[in-house]
Amino acid sequence: MSRGGLFITLEGGEGVGKSTQLRMLVRRLEGAGWKVEATREPGATALGKRISDMVRSAAGGGPVDKAELLLYLADRAQHVARVIQPALAKGMAVVCDRFADSSEVYQGRARGLGAEQVRRLNQWVCGETWPDLTLVLDLDPQTGLQRALERQDSLGLGLDRLESEDLEFHRRVRKGFLDQAAAEPERVTLVNAGLPPDEVAAKIWAQVELVSEGRRP
Repeated sequence: MSRGGLFITLEGGEGVGKSTQLRMLVRRLEGAGWKVEATREPGATALGKRISDMVRSAAGGGPVDKAELLLYLADRAQHVARVIQPALAKGMAVVCDRFADSSEVYQGRARGLGAEQVRRLNQWVCGETWPDLTLVLDLDPQTGLQRALERQDSLGLGLDRLESEDLEFHRRVRKGFLDQAAAEPERVTLVNAGLPPDEVAAKIWAQVELVSEGRRP
């Protein structure tokens, strides 16, 4: 668990609304007196931005599965050392859009590289910097992909390499997150992302209040 501060991660498949919920959660934490570091993976550092371009682009066929995993781990190592650990050391709340669970699900479970193998690598990369609470926004993959497509269309963009995977891959991702939650119910909480955003935010805040009880901003 994090030492000092509060470390919360938002997880889930494509189009579940993590970015929206992150913004809403940051506002509530700030209203409760916390100083907040809002961050994401990949791409929160200068090195991470370059890695993000590599893993999201299909140019040249994109990275093979093991290379994809190692790129995400490199991004995470830099992210933990340069962003997350310093913020927690200052007693801040860190809210992160994706973290170690995404690698365990996308590469470990959906890609078939082995969730336990990826967990060991994550532990090596993260050390004691581990989420106090992980909120998995759960949604039917077909609905999530449609949301993602509509979002990208509104921005004049196409789907990235991961979003463009077939529906069966995204079903494996959803099952992977459900398995993560079943394996670690004390840390990982499922939230129905099919509800209206305000209702999702209320459910998230209820969980955050529980884990932050007794901690002072």
